[in-house]
Amino acid sequence: MRKIKWLAIPLALLLVALTGCQAVGGFDVAKALASSVKTTSSESKQTVTVEVVPAASAKLTAEDRKAIDLINSFSLNIDSAKVQDTKHISMKGSVGLKEEKIPFLLSMDDKGIALQVDGAKQPLYISQQPAIPGLADTSSMEAGAQELSAKLAEFVLKHFPNPSVLTVKQTSSQVNGESLSLTNLHAEVRGDELFGLIKPFLASAVKDEQGLKDLIAGYYDLLTPFLSTLGELPEDAELTPELAQETKKQAVDELYKELQQGMEELLASYDEEVAGLFADTPELATVFGKDTVLKLDLYFDGKLNIRKQSMELNVALPASEELPISAIKVRSDSEMWNIGGTVTTDQVDTRAGVLDVTEMDPTPGQILRNFKDVAPLYKLLKDDFQLSHKQVVLDTQSDYYGVITKNGTSFVPLRYLSEQFDAEVKWTPGSGQLVVIDDLTGKEIVLKVGSKQATVDGKTVQLSQPAFVHKDGSTYVPLRFLTEALGATVSFDADGWITIERE
Repeated sequence: MRKIKWLAIPLALLLVALTGCQAVGGFDVAKALASSVKTTSSESKQTVTVEVVPAASAKLTAEDRKAIDLINSFSLNIDSAKVQDTKHISMKGSVGLKEEKIPFLLSMDDKGIALQVDGAKQPLYISQQPAIPGLADTSSMEAGAQELSAKLAEFVLKHFPNPSVLTVKQTSSQVNGESLSLTNLHAEVRGDELFGLIKPFLASAVKDEQGLKDLIAGYYDLLTPFLSTLGELPEDAELTPELAQETKKQAVDELYKELQQGMEELLASYDEEVAGLFADTPELATVFGKDTVLKLDLYFDGKLNIRKQSMELNVALPASEELPISAIKVRSDSEMWNIGGTVTTDQVDTRAGVLDVTEMDPTPGQILRNFKDVAPLYKLLKDDFQLSHKQVVLDTQSDYYGVITKNGTSFVPLRYLSEQFDAEVKWTPGSGQLVVIDDLTGKEIVLKVGSKQATVDGKTVQLSQPAFVHKDGSTYVPLRFLTEALGATVSFDADGWITIERE
């Protein structure tokens, strides 16, 4: 793999964040941007819209048009975002979809992240990872990580050259209803500029020995306690302060030499690597071409806090039959106030229970039932995303699937097929009675080994053949009966394949 390929992700991120690093009109851009990286209390609001542009020559199918219209109807409106500290954040707003709005509240604390959608039965919940055994308090590590992120941002911005369009002017603008005197930093970055900006950045950064060593030392200080807790360091790692400092210096020097060598090798072959990358992937010429453009306006107050920002990103895409679109456009506008002030986040009420996606893997039925009363979201999940759709293909010639033909009836293992459709199977020991609970509808399918009679949602049904217990201990049931009871259809082909599908 060519060395240059590791730049793909940084380039994508730079397309969103890059505004150059040198002073413009006496305004210290690097200092202003670096200060914005540090997390502090604040309140804000934001809107985000997305537009997919169909290719002019594309022959769109009805399905293509439906997907494009769905994406283009999306909008995110955050009416109130609150940052209390690094662990307590909330966002209240709505998602626009197909000319309808879906209100929501998201909150995060040190225990987890909760998302309440207006009308949903329970909020979705993501539990925070438990504390590392033996490491009682990770707050110092988190603070160190935040500080290190700020230093990394300062280092990158210090060495990055300015894009071709970068201007600064004084202006008056409204922020949360208040008229403020602000410094407007305007930047425009084209896709065909990015690779040309990376090379001078590397050339400048590789000469900053102290800056690189400070970053390496920061990572060393951050990770050493963590590695010690996990037992990754030898037992004799507890050294005197003097010896510990010498060990750190040696490690930093060695890592610096490796990093410096890697950067110099990349610089030496940079042009060749870039040319090779575009030769191997010609489509990149469009993505990183003149029509891919980021326009960014940042508005700073006298304390170098970002109080307002507007972003327009147009990403050009190469013509393709598989992807009949020529561009994706994203626009975002935001305002921020009460920076560094007293902020109390809004909290999702979880007292009545949650749908914890970290504790369980929610089935389609559980998700759909949870959002049953949120009409636009329910319709989106069921019809557009086809969350309830299932397809199972069985090979009657393979022992793996366990399809058995008996007295002209095809049988399948009850538990196997039920689980393919997320249905729950209950068995009463000694009774021979089995209950299958349909994941989507919640209706019960009750049958008994050796009996041709069963009930589906309380209604009696006659089976063509009774369920039986195979010699391997598995319970087998008539395929067509179970398939149709679970709301699916079954079809057979001449080659012995069975297709079971639920819309």
